Amino acid sequence: MRNLKTPKLTIVGAGPGDVELITLKAVKALESADIVLYDALVNEELLEYAPNAEIVFVGKRLGCHAYTQDQINDLIVSMANRYGHVVRLKGGDSFVFGRGSEEIDYAVKFGLETAVVPGISSALGVPAAAGISLTQRKIAESFWVITGTTSDHKLSNDIMLASKSAATVVILMGMHKLDEILSIYQQNRNDDLPVAIIQNGTKNSEQKVIGTISTIAKLAAEKNIASPAIIVIGEVVKNTSKLTEYFQEHFEDEFIFQNLNL
Repeated sequence: MRNLKTPKLTIVGAGPGDVELITLKAVKALESADIVLYDALVNEELLEYAPNAEIVFVGKRLGCHAYTQDQINDLIVSMANRYGHVVRLKGGDSFVFGRGSEEIDYAVKFGLETAVVPGISSALGVPAAAGISLTQRKIAESFWVITGTTSDHKLSNDIMLASKSAATVVILMGMHKLDEILSIYQQNRNDDLPVAIIQNGTKNSEQKVIGTISTIAKLAAEKNIASPAIIVIGEVVKNTSKLTEYFQEHFEDEFIFQNLNL
């Protein structure tokens, strides 16, 4: 039977991980979906909001792709023409290193209706949930959000520029480049800036470690912190009561604690 539904793509940001951090508009989109294509960083509990939809995993992780991006683009179009309403569910916000705009542009070429539902970016939501205010009066007047790994698998050149500023720097997808990132900061600065690394932010499995440019690599290794994780660099890290409590609870090393002047 020919599909009588209008082919449509809705790009939905799923938020940073906690299922309660998805928006009401996103839930309504999932409820109306005929098919959901979801990514690796999406909390799968959110799929319960789409009880009548076919569910397809299209996630990409370092070295392991269920589908290439070109295949995902083609899948969106073919599934929309076959089923009707395709919801493309992405972690965080789809327009912050999520390729959401690329998928919209491709769908438009084939005549699909399109819509975008913003999500809480992990770059903002994860630090906030950990008690880190990315901007603070008299401390940080701005912040950078940078990808740690570009499309050609290299470190972004923007990290070199960011390391010379007074801004808070949030790095996504940067754990595999951590040593390189820290080396750039050590080359460009004399101060030993505070650093927080938060793995699986806002989820029940969240792990975090706090140190400085000179100590964070060792601490992260000791705590087995790995991707997916957010790296936050800047003075704001040490001006957070929530992290002060964490430091006091988890670290016996007086030197580390005193080094941050908490």
